[in-house]
Formats: sequence, C-alpha cells, structure tokens
Amino acid sequence: MLNVLEYLQKCSAGGLLPWAAQLEAVERLGLSHAAVEEFALANGLLPARYQRNRNMISVAEQLQLFRSRIAVIGCGGLGGYIIEELARLGVGQIVAVDPDKFEEHNLNRQLLSTPANLGRAKVAAALDRVNEVNPAVKLIPVRTFFRAANGRELLQGVTVAVDALDSIACRLELAETCAGMDIPMVHGAIGGWYGHVATQLPGDTTVQSIYRNWVQGEGIEKDLGNPAFTPAVVASLQVAEVCKIVLGRGELLRRRKLSIDLLDMEMHEISYHAPAEVIHFPTREIEHERAAG
Repeated sequence: MLNVLEYLQKCSAGGLLPWAAQLEAVERLGLSHAAVEEFALANGLLPARYQRNRNMISVAEQLQLFRSRIAVIGCGGLGGYIIEELARLGVGQIVAVDPDKFEEHNLNRQLLSTPANLGRAKVAAALDRVNEVNPAVKLIPVRTFFRAANGRELLQGVTVAVDALDSIACRLELAETCAGMDIPMVHGAIGGWYGHVATQLPGDTTVQSIYRNWVQGEGIEKDLGNPAFTPAVVASLQVAEVCKIVLGRGELLRRRKLSIDLLDMEMHEISYHAPAEVIHFPTREIEHERAAG
C-alpha cells in the first residue's frame, strides 16, 4: 500500500487531502471512497472537507469518528437532521432505522422530505442524501420498526444509538435494549416550541425516569405539532453528545436532561440523580418531560 500513501502525500498540501485527489485515487487506484478516507486519516492526512474541524478535532479523533458506527432510530424530524450532521461530521457508518414513507405533512420540518420524495421510504431518501453529501460514509438503511424483539440485531456493533423516535413505548424499548447491550444512548424529544435532550450510559435509567409517569398514549407532539426549527435545534444537540461520546471528551448530559423552551428562549437542566429532584421544577417542565415525540 506504499504506493497509495505516496500518491496521497503527493496530492496533499499542508496535511490536507483535496476532494479532487480523493476522487482521482478512487478512479486510478480502484479503491472505495471509504478506503481512501480511512487510509488518509490513518496516515495523518486530513480530507480537506474536514479542515474546519481540525482546530477542535484532531486527525486521530477524526479517524475515531470515521471508525464509529452510529444507529439513528427514526428518520423523520429529528432523524433527518441527525443523519445529515453525522455524515458531514465524518462518522463512517450510520445505521438508519425507520419503517415509514414520506407524507405531505412531513414537508414543513423533515430535512429529507421533498415533494419528489413523497411516498418514498425515509431510509431510501437517507441513503441517497448521505451518498450525495459524503460518499465516504456508509449508510445502512433498515426499513422496519424498532422493537425489543429485533433491537439486538439492529444495534449489533453499534458505538452509540440515537433516539429519534416519536413513540414513548418504542424509546423505552430502545433504552432497555441499549442497557442490555452496554450501548450509550442519546435521547431527544420535541413538541411545538419545546424539546429536551439527555444522554444515557450503560447502568443509567435517565430515560425511564423521564417517562416514569407515562401511561399508554401518544406524546405531546401530536397536540403541539412541530415547526421547522425545533427538530434542527434538538438534533444538533444530540449530535454534539454523540461526538463527545465517541471521542471521550467534554461533559455529557448524563443523569440530567436539558429542557429547551424556544418560545421564551430558556433552557433548564433537570437532574435525575434522585427522583425527588424533579419536583422542584415548574409544572410546565413536568408536562414537557411527559413529552415526547
């Protein structure tokens, strides 16, 4: 493989490998986009697309991101933005799980939803989008419901699972599956102007605590709806948590929930070290914690 390294070094400048050189390497050397990217990163060369990352993410850390496998459960309002941002960040493998197809009411907020995609499977649109945005990233589309019965199979080999579901019952099943497999989980929920984010590591029960008062039924998204901006805000916070987990950096939203009120532009942190702590927050926050989708 020395000839590959020599070729990439010859094409690079200042430690950056231009996209044109990556394309040429794919064509001339018969390698995949993923193989070229991994080989470059493993040898200290940063694909130029990530040059704005390098003041905060080293080349070695970029390689960690590339070698990670992130499952995004749900490809709608939250999931579309999460997938887009993970691909642009340079996560090497994304497992996208969703059973649905696009409908007209998705057009106001779902990044992957377009008039041309109406009636199309969400995971198929996700695959096309990732191939367009970052061909070095492999997206595995899985058109199915997430359930406890298939959860272990869907999460096999996953570094982090991201909750972009709109069903409280399913996200509780996701939390239990992640716990049983020792997989970190980043939870997000939205409804109207409001949302929240929490990170659950193996051994924690934060998500179960958030929904401890839930009884059968839908989350408040069905009542409050969702505008274009709430999914983007919450999804971005979730991706930041994923990045920190993979790189082992920063302070996670562990055993705490960041509650977001975009109407009054306020954020509140709720601790889940002990259930009693939750009662100190306003009634509105307690209502949002039953939120959900």
